[in-house]
Amino acid sequence: MKSFPAVANYLTEHAESLAIKVVDDIVKRLGIVFSKEDLEYYYSVYTEFLILSAEGITLNEYEVPEGFLEMSKKNGDRQAALKGRISGIIGRYPQIRLGLIEQITKVSLKHGLTTEEIYEVNKRVNYMLDITVTETILAFERQTDSVIDEREKELIEKQTAINELSAPIVPIHDGIAVLPLIGNFEPERVEHIFIKVIPEIPRLKVKCLIMDFSGILTIDTYVASQLFKIFDVLRLLGINMVFTGIRPDLATKSIRAGIDFSSIETYASVLQAIEVIKIKGYV
Repeated sequence: MKSFPAVANYLTEHAESLAIKVVDDIVKRLGIVFSKEDLEYYYSVYTEFLILSAEGITLNEYEVPEGFLEMSKKNGDRQAALKGRISGIIGRYPQIRLGLIEQITKVSLKHGLTTEEIYEVNKRVNYMLDITVTETILAFERQTDSVIDEREKELIEKQTAINELSAPIVPIHDGIAVLPLIGNFEPERVEHIFIKVIPEIPRLKVKCLIMDFSGILTIDTYVASQLFKIFDVLRLLGINMVFTGIRPDLATKSIRAGIDFSSIETYASVLQAIEVIKIKGYV
């Protein structure tokens, strides 16, 4: 393949002018309008690609020049950062491939390469193009994974904030506090109460805790059973507990779940519970 170095030298020396021809041809074929800044960027990218391709056709099969992978990764990251659809980017590659192969084939013919040699040159250039496509796809995947991770983190932070706001301990009198349950209750929020809220009760020197159910919107039988277990935990800690605001639907679900109310004091409202607590001398 003695003609390969001559083709490589020509591609290197005329990389910029060839890149302009390739980009302008692609823009014309696709009917895309780019800003001057974008055109300059693409001229630069294809100039670099042609220079590296020139080096690549002189290497052994499936070898790529040093720095080619880094260039492909960098360009892939830039395309992904534009936040377009990957289909829009990948959809251009057939025309990009055609434009590059046309120019490189013309150069090969100009330097007298045989059909077999031209095939070999084009095969190596196509291989390098495939690498750039792969790196672009990987860049989009990295960005997508990053966005998903950020969204998951944001959701966790929001859920944590909701948990803290929906189950705060509210001291209302010496030794008396209310734990108002608000909103839709799911297993994660019950777990938050067990892990974060219950350990705070002894620290606050609460002698009697009122758990108020009036603010709960929805609750299933599993969550209801777990909430009622808080009564057993606090009893072991020597803390009295009463329930308030249990609506008929919650009471029905609790009974269906096999919850025994016989040992639990329940009242219609927090105010009623406070009055009884004072009379019974729980604090």
